[in-house]
Amino acid sequence: MHRDNAATVFESLASGIRLDVFRLLVRQGPAGMVAGDVAGALDIAPNKLSFHLKSLLHAGLVTVEQEGRFQRYRPNIALVADLVAYLTAECCGGRPEACADLPATPCCPEIAVEVDESHDANT
Repeated sequence: MHRDNAATVFESLASGIRLDVFRLLVRQGPAGMVAGDVAGALDIAPNKLSFHLKSLLHAGLVTVEQEGRFQRYRPNIALVADLVAYLTAECCGGRPEACADLPATPCCPEIAVEVDESHDANT
């Protein structure tokens, strides 16, 4: 991940509503949610939610798939794992033993493996 990509992700998550939407989608996992259910769960007007979903989509934090007349949004957990890897790449000044007490196990190990492989390919 590059600095500009990280900044775009942070800019998108800087809104409380977008942060709530993303966290709700993360709770749903790969199944995601249709936009109307997200609006209902968070008590957000559909037109207001649409604006926020567009921002999350632009940042790459969510994906969308058309299902008939509905749109299903899914969180891009791999992107967030890549962001965390970017933020912690130089943790403890290159002395990983100093970081031993930090949690190292991601919530979704299979996704973290995919991120590690793509991160290695980009470096």
